[in-house]
Amino acid sequence: MTRGNATSLASHNGSDLHGIPVVEICVEGLDGLLAAQRGGADRAELCASLVEGGITPSMGTVKQALRLAKIPFYTIVRPRGGDFLYSETEFQTMLDDVEMLREIGAPGIVIGCLTADGRIDEERMKALASKAGNMQITCHRAFDMTADPHEALEALILCGVHRVLTSGQRNSALEGAALTAALVEQAGDRIIVMGCGRLNVDNIAEVRRLTGLREMHFSAPMQQPSAMIYRNLQVGMGGTDADREYRSTVTNPDAVRATIAAARA
Repeated sequence: MTRGNATSLASHNGSDLHGIPVVEICVEGLDGLLAAQRGGADRAELCASLVEGGITPSMGTVKQALRLAKIPFYTIVRPRGGDFLYSETEFQTMLDDVEMLREIGAPGIVIGCLTADGRIDEERMKALASKAGNMQITCHRAFDMTADPHEALEALILCGVHRVLTSGQRNSALEGAALTAALVEQAGDRIIVMGCGRLNVDNIAEVRRLTGLREMHFSAPMQQPSAMIYRNLQVGMGGTDADREYRSTVTNPDAVRATIAAARA
């Protein structure tokens, strides 16, 4: 990606170069996307299974999102939870998913592949970017697991990635603000740095002030009880919390709305 492309991409995707940040909401499934949309999100990252950090949603989910969404959404391509060092069969699955997403008209993908020594796997990232064609490409928080974030940022630029998601390699955006600010300066207009990491209504404005971010990313989860009347608490479909079968995590549009307002205050 040449210098200047990130600026035009920012305008294309809603970034306001006069100081109003773009806000992307990380959501699980179509209902989460629609809730983020109601809350005023500029864009969504569409995932399945946020309890695992987000994995690839079904193609049916993406097709329905294309029919119903009024905001752009980027689909995560991640075959499993855990680390970002993928087997060859997992990587081939990612290539196929990207190709299918491109063919059905998905606007963007969210990807990340690392080598065992904590570097960006440039060969695989370039192959995924090639499959993506004209789709927008975000590197997710695999970036935060790299050994040298400054080197990793340059590698992503070489791979043709349009934006990188980071908490400054810390658990929270506030903790990682110094590194994020340095990455924003390093990136210039070559790639968009999008901040994340426990952002909420109380801290998002401060993080923006400390870092100079023009794109910010957060989730706004809330627990929703199941509508099931009959419940067999003797059986759990996963984990040890049997009651987990009778509640789900959904996006809270009110929290989305309030946090966006705080970011833009």
